[in-house]
Amino acid sequence: MIDKPNTALPFDPNTILAEIEVWFSQYVVTWPALAQAITLAGVLAVAFLVQRLLAPRFYRLADGMRDTPVLRAPIARLRLIVAPLIAALTVWIAFALARSAGYPGELLRVAANLLTAWVVIRLFTSFIRQSGWASLVATLVWIAAALAILGWVGPVYGILDSIAFGAGEVRISLLGIIKGILLLGVFLLVANGLVHLADDRMAHLEGVSAAARILIVKILRTAFFIAAFIIALTTVGVDLTAIAIFSGAVGVGVGFGLQKVISNLVSGILLLLDRSLKPGDVIEVGDAFGWINKMGARYLTVVTRDGKEYLIPNEDIITQQVINWSYSDRAIRLRIAVGVSYGSDIRKAMALMTEATKAESRILTDDAHLPQVRVTGFGDSSVDLELRIWVLDPEKGVMNVTSDVRLAIWDAFHENGIEFPFPQRDLHISSAAGLDALAERLARGDGET
Repeated sequence: MIDKPNTALPFDPNTILAEIEVWFSQYVVTWPALAQAITLAGVLAVAFLVQRLLAPRFYRLADGMRDTPVLRAPIARLRLIVAPLIAALTVWIAFALARSAGYPGELLRVAANLLTAWVVIRLFTSFIRQSGWASLVATLVWIAAALAILGWVGPVYGILDSIAFGAGEVRISLLGIIKGILLLGVFLLVANGLVHLADDRMAHLEGVSAAARILIVKILRTAFFIAAFIIALTTVGVDLTAIAIFSGAVGVGVGFGLQKVISNLVSGILLLLDRSLKPGDVIEVGDAFGWINKMGARYLTVVTRDGKEYLIPNEDIITQQVINWSYSDRAIRLRIAVGVSYGSDIRKAMALMTEATKAESRILTDDAHLPQVRVTGFGDSSVDLELRIWVLDPEKGVMNVTSDVRLAIWDAFHENGIEFPFPQRDLHISSAAGLDALAERLARGDGET
């Protein structure tokens, strides 16, 4: 027989409400309390005004520390504690003066403690990189400190623990849920910090490639996050065996609905394992041509020369043809087709085309990548030539290189009398008798033919 969870309140709500009412009547709804509130409002107004005046100084100080990013962010965020710090010091002084003069100062004491707690909390959380996480942690810790300062920890604890429901032999309360969420947030924050630390360490290791580093970071992040989730559930007291059975049944259904997501995830891991692609590679997938900016769990991003960023699912990279311009060698060959008139000196034109490559510094000129000109055919109006050049940095663009070389060829041909062809047709008339008769009829004004 399973005992039902005890849902009786461990305290008397009426007693707590009565105590709160007495506290308000003694310390809040009185003339001395009103005087303290006015003093506190004035102090806060002056403190925030001073903060607005000093904030630009902190920004300038932070901008001057670009070489030390570890200290730059905390210094920029220290502006947030200027107002609470000034207010806390002023309120403490006001409280001391009120006590020495024999006036009550309970409201000032509580406000001074709350402001001091906020300053200390903000000072420590300023070293958290993500501003969102820093604000969240600071707010939660300050709420806990405020409850302790006001002496409300016990009553609030009891209220949250009394709101509960039973799931078999497990009793789940609102307090336990809040604990689990807080612990999960703390563990995720720690796990994220460890992952960033490992990523920074591996970035300075010469033997670890970019693809291997991304793969290791993804594995560490997944392992740390799963461990954080399990530890948080265990700390709260949730039975993991029951969850394992339930999650196994749910996982089958979810798996069918997330086939594409799982496929992209597995494809991303395969791409990192086979090292066929890595950040910085210049690739061509369909209409997208650019360099890989980021490789994620679900997709990779390709940035084009136009500034567009394509998000290509990992599954498409696995299943479609991908041209990697920098897979085994970053040097790529570009072809520039040029037509020359039949009446021009072809060998001189070829020499001028080779000379024109000197106009672009990005073109390779070593023995293995010398510019070459080849005759590719004899067209109807031109001798077809092709200039073949090599560049080492396609991510900087290839059209700009070919455009500069074409302009240099244009100038060189015009300076040396080499003609560009244009379409021509020769018309041969075997007999002019028909044309003479037609001309006579047109002269007589006869429009019939």
